[in-house]
Amino acid sequence: MDLRLKGLKALVTGASRGLGFATARMLTAEGARLAINSRDRTRLESAALSIGAFALPGDLAQRDAPAEIVARAAEVLGGIDLLVCNSGGPPPGDFESFGEDAWQRAIDLSFMADVRLIRAALPWLRASGSASVLTVTSYSVKQPIPKLVLSNAVRAATVGLTKTLALELGAEGIRFNSILPSWTETERVTELMTARAKANGTSTEEELAAQMRDCPLGRMARPEEFAVAAVFLLSPVASYITGVALTVDGGMYKGTL
Repeated sequence: MDLRLKGLKALVTGASRGLGFATARMLTAEGARLAINSRDRTRLESAALSIGAFALPGDLAQRDAPAEIVARAAEVLGGIDLLVCNSGGPPPGDFESFGEDAWQRAIDLSFMADVRLIRAALPWLRASGSASVLTVTSYSVKQPIPKLVLSNAVRAATVGLTKTLALELGAEGIRFNSILPSWTETERVTELMTARAKANGTSTEEELAAQMRDCPLGRMARPEEFAVAAVFLLSPVASYITGVALTVDGGMYKGTL
């Protein structure tokens, strides 16, 4: 299927590894022009070189960084048609393990970064004939994950924002969707499983195996499996899909709605 992405201009944040990089790589394979962001300059430049993208380093948790990244992306690409709001998640822990500074950092990284990216990109999205925004959250917004209180709470706000913007800006032809991934073979997940192993007195391998047993498909997702759904939702082929919170979770979410 031709996703009609050739020549479209995309900015993908949090894209030096994991879900963001897999999405960026698939977008370039479909002919889109890419700018990618990460706070790790060395890793980002290597990732950008491997897929022929522009590298825009910057820390999304810093107040002014999202607008600066959007402006640079629009400059090097000549506009922005597609925006993927993705960032690393907050650290694991339960409610009483975090003070207000940790909560504020989580809000800035996993919610306000999305607000600031979208606000800055709106003029370019309004000028596009194929405007589409994707926020990357977690299936935890439907089914909270133990010991991930920061992520559980803050990512739910992003889903509310995404749905609201789909309603507010649909008449202008700008689509907003969110993907709610579950456990995927990324460095972030390995880090979370290592923290869980330390808390439980087990090994990272044991925690990974236990998590895979809890999934109906009996395994974790590959980043490319997430990217397929992401690129489809971003593409003009999905022109009548907006306001969706799509679980890409191998059946991990146990609810019916």
